[in-house]
Amino acid sequence: MKNAHPINDKAGAPEQGAPIVTPTRFLGTDNPRHLRVIQALLTRARSREDIDRIAGASNGPAAIAELRALGLPKPECLPCERTPCFDRDGQEVQRGIYWLTPTGRRRVQAWMRRRDAERGRR
Repeated sequence: MKNAHPINDKAGAPEQGAPIVTPTRFLGTDNPRHLRVIQALLTRARSREDIDRIAGASNGPAAIAELRALGLPKPECLPCERTPCFDRDGQEVQRGIYWLTPTGRRRVQAWMRRRDAERGRR
Protein backbone atom coordinates (compact mmCIF):
# COMPACT_ATOMS: atom_id res chain seq x y z
CA MET A 1 0.00 0.00 0.00
CA LYS A 2 1.50 3.33 -0.99
CA ASN A 3 0.39 5.27 2.13
CA ALA A 4 1.58 2.75 4.71
CA HIS A 5 4.46 3.69 6.97
CA PRO A 6 7.34 1.23 7.37
CA ILE A 7 7.18 -0.74 10.60
CA ASN A 8 10.89 -1.50 10.96
CA ASP A 9 14.15 -0.70 9.23
CA LYS A 10 14.73 -4.18 7.84
CA ALA A 11 13.66 -4.74 4.26
CA GLY A 12 11.71 -7.79 3.20
CA ALA A 13 9.60 -10.31 5.05
CA PRO A 14 10.48 -11.43 8.56
CA GLU A 15 12.45 -14.64 8.91
CA GLN A 16 10.55 -17.86 9.54
CA GLY A 17 9.60 -18.00 13.22
CA ALA A 18 10.76 -14.42 13.89
CA PRO A 19 8.40 -12.36 16.04
CA ILE A 20 6.33 -9.73 14.28
CA VAL A 21 7.32 -6.30 15.53
CA THR A 22 4.43 -3.93 16.19
CA PRO A 23 5.13 -0.28 16.91
CA THR A 24 4.56 0.83 20.51
CA ARG A 25 2.66 3.87 19.27
CA PHE A 26 0.29 4.45 16.40
CA LEU A 27 2.37 5.58 13.42
CA GLY A 28 -0.57 7.28 11.73
CA THR A 29 -1.89 7.21 8.21
CA ASP A 30 -3.14 9.47 5.47
CA ASN A 31 -5.14 6.70 3.78
CA PRO A 32 -8.76 7.94 3.45
CA ARG A 33 -10.17 4.47 4.21
CA HIS A 34 -8.16 4.26 7.41
CA LEU A 35 -9.17 7.77 8.44
CA ARG A 36 -12.87 6.98 7.97
CA VAL A 37 -12.57 3.77 10.00
CA ILE A 38 -10.63 5.51 12.79
CA GLN A 39 -13.21 8.28 13.05
CA ALA A 40 -16.05 5.75 13.19
CA LEU A 41 -14.31 3.65 15.87
CA LEU A 42 -13.68 6.75 17.98
CA THR A 43 -17.46 7.19 18.01
CA ARG A 44 -18.47 3.62 18.94
CA ALA A 45 -17.92 -0.09 18.32
CA ARG A 46 -18.65 -1.21 14.75
CA SER A 47 -19.57 -4.50 13.11
CA ARG A 48 -17.51 -5.97 10.30
CA GLU A 49 -20.28 -5.01 7.87
CA ASP A 50 -20.20 -1.43 9.17
CA ILE A 51 -16.43 -1.31 8.66
CA ASP A 52 -16.88 -2.48 5.04
CA ARG A 53 -19.41 0.28 4.39
CA ILE A 54 -17.50 3.02 6.22
CA ALA A 55 -14.17 2.14 4.60
CA GLY A 56 -15.81 2.04 1.20
CA ALA A 57 -14.32 -1.39 0.51
CA SER A 58 -15.58 -4.94 0.59
CA ASN A 59 -12.72 -6.12 2.81
CA GLY A 60 -13.01 -4.24 6.08
CA PRO A 61 -10.91 -6.81 7.98
CA ALA A 62 -7.97 -5.95 5.71
CA ALA A 63 -8.27 -2.28 6.69
CA ILE A 64 -8.37 -3.32 10.35
CA ALA A 65 -5.27 -5.50 9.84
CA GLU A 66 -3.45 -2.55 8.28
CA LEU A 67 -4.34 -0.32 11.25
CA ARG A 68 -3.12 -3.01 13.63
CA ALA A 69 0.21 -3.20 11.76
CA LEU A 70 0.55 0.59 12.13
CA GLY A 71 0.44 0.34 15.92
CA LEU A 72 -3.07 -0.66 17.03
CA PRO A 73 -2.53 -4.37 17.80
CA LYS A 74 -5.20 -6.68 19.10
CA PRO A 75 -6.23 -7.32 21.83
CA GLU A 76 -4.38 -4.40 23.38
CA CYS A 77 -5.81 -1.65 21.13
CA LEU A 78 -8.22 -2.89 18.45
CA PRO A 79 -9.86 -6.21 19.37
CA CYS A 80 -12.62 -8.06 17.56
CA GLU A 81 -15.31 -9.60 19.71
CA ARG A 82 -17.38 -12.36 18.15
CA THR A 83 -21.06 -12.11 19.03
CA PRO A 84 -23.90 -14.39 17.94
CA CYS A 85 -26.48 -13.11 15.47
CA PHE A 86 -28.76 -14.51 12.78
CA ASP A 87 -28.19 -14.22 9.05
CA ARG A 88 -30.93 -13.67 6.48
CA ASP A 89 -31.60 -17.42 6.35
CA GLY A 90 -32.18 -17.60 10.08
CA GLN A 91 -28.90 -19.40 10.75
CA GLU A 92 -26.98 -18.42 13.86
CA VAL A 93 -23.56 -17.02 12.94
CA GLN A 94 -20.80 -15.12 14.72
CA ARG A 95 -20.56 -11.42 13.85
CA GLY A 96 -17.29 -9.59 14.43
CA ILE A 97 -17.50 -6.34 16.40
CA TYR A 98 -14.42 -4.07 16.35
CA TRP A 99 -13.75 -1.46 19.01
CA LEU A 100 -10.95 0.70 20.34
CA THR A 101 -9.79 -0.03 23.87
CA PRO A 102 -8.78 2.87 26.13
CA THR A 103 -5.14 2.15 25.14
CA GLY A 104 -6.10 2.24 21.45
CA ARG A 105 -7.97 5.53 21.90
CA ARG A 106 -4.96 7.07 23.64
CA ARG A 107 -2.65 5.98 20.82
CA VAL A 108 -4.96 7.41 18.14
CA GLN A 109 -5.47 10.67 20.04
CA ALA A 110 -1.71 11.05 20.63
CA TRP A 111 -1.13 10.58 16.88
CA MET A 112 -3.84 13.15 16.10
CA ARG A 113 -2.13 15.68 18.41
CA ARG A 114 1.26 15.01 16.75
CA ARG A 115 -0.30 15.32 13.29
CA ASP A 116 -2.06 18.57 14.17
CA ALA A 117 1.12 20.02 15.70
CA GLU A 118 3.07 19.18 12.53
CA ARG A 119 0.42 20.85 10.38
CA GLY A 120 0.58 23.95 12.58
CA ARG A 121 4.33 24.29 11.96
CA ARG A 122 3.92 24.47 8.18
